[in-house]
Amino acid sequence: MSSLTWTSVFAAALVASLAIRAWLLARQVRHVALHRDEVPAAFRSSVELAAHQRAADYTLAKARLAHWQMVAGAAILLGWTLFGGLDALNAGVREAVAPRVGALAYEVALIVAFVVVGALLELPFEWYSTFRLEQRFGFNRMTWRLWLADAAKGIALGAVIGIPLLAAVLWIMGAAGTAWWLWAWAAWMAIVVAAQVIVPSFIAPLFNRFEELKDAPLRARVEALMARAGFAARGLFVMDGSRRSAHANAYFTGFGRAKRVVFFDTLLSRLAAGEVEAVLAHELGHFKLRHIRKRMIAMAALTLAFFALLGWLSTQAWFYSGLGVAPNLTLPNDALALVLLLLAASVFGVFASPLFAGWSRRDEFEADAFASAHADSGELASALLKLHEDNAATLTPDPLYARFYYSHPPAVERLAALVRRPPEPIAP
Repeated sequence: MSSLTWTSVFAAALVASLAIRAWLLARQVRHVALHRDEVPAAFRSSVELAAHQRAADYTLAKARLAHWQMVAGAAILLGWTLFGGLDALNAGVREAVAPRVGALAYEVALIVAFVVVGALLELPFEWYSTFRLEQRFGFNRMTWRLWLADAAKGIALGAVIGIPLLAAVLWIMGAAGTAWWLWAWAAWMAIVVAAQVIVPSFIAPLFNRFEELKDAPLRARVEALMARAGFAARGLFVMDGSRRSAHANAYFTGFGRAKRVVFFDTLLSRLAAGEVEAVLAHELGHFKLRHIRKRMIAMAALTLAFFALLGWLSTQAWFYSGLGVAPNLTLPNDALALVLLLLAASVFGVFASPLFAGWSRRDEFEADAFASAHADSGELASALLKLHEDNAATLTPDPLYARFYYSHPPAVERLAALVRRPPEPIAP
């Protein structure tokens, strides 16, 4: 492939992806605004008009922010690639670092510099989302002090853990011969698996406080559910999610013997015991139906394909020059190729979004079915409706927008499926 052809393919994909995203976002805005003043018939007895309108306004506000993020993201992407931003950054880092401390340090410095500049460019949107949009709708509990503390901890973890791991992967890329991409993938997967054990026990507590679930009746109910489902966890914890946000959630985390159940304190304050049990049964369904394992296998396969593609593209001159970058002549190009492929993937990945979203929605329906067999489906429906209302999730998304982006089925479809499903006996 010639450089000009690759430039044309990249530009066409960027234009097409932007056109699709803008069109879908416009559909979402029109559909939500059109249905703002009327609660869907299925929810009129349980959702007040004021709550429905608040959800619509929250959705529209997020859509407006998404529009400007999309415009800025496209400009930044073009700035990095065809307008020479990455080429200039590479030249500056190469001249400042390589002669003094060597090739590996240069490659690490290049990726670190790229990440830092990217984070700074995204900072205004992150600030606005947290301290303006979320604040306006009553979700933000984050203080400036906590926000800065989180940022400082993230930087420290990146320096202490992230940079050495990055250096290890880049060293493998340069030292393992023509099959470096296979060894680099194996190293990366080892890091991912290790993180499943390390993050819940050592890193997550740096950002949030985790306490054992003290509500004895609820704890007994949850443990009985896990026994019925044949699931063992290391502990049941309550996380102080209310320090940062009013949004509620529950999740499983960890791997093997390090698995743990985590409830947001906001969730426990809003749901009744039976509803908490039903939500947990849904999350258990993801594990028992092997959704987590399947997703990890899919992620491993995609990561392998990514490294294999990187291994080939890193040797192709047109890949660099077609995206506005001059490859290094006397230094390794592994880090440069990695950054470029990540930038290109952000464009071409848009077209795969509906496939992954559809897969995720199917898993959610299956987990709901599992929950109905191991808990009360009526309690699950009630909990889902409360969570939709508390999180200001719109009940009237544009159907096509939802098909393209939503990882969870829209509330109307999800609750309708629960109603259609015949009652199932709760397993002893």
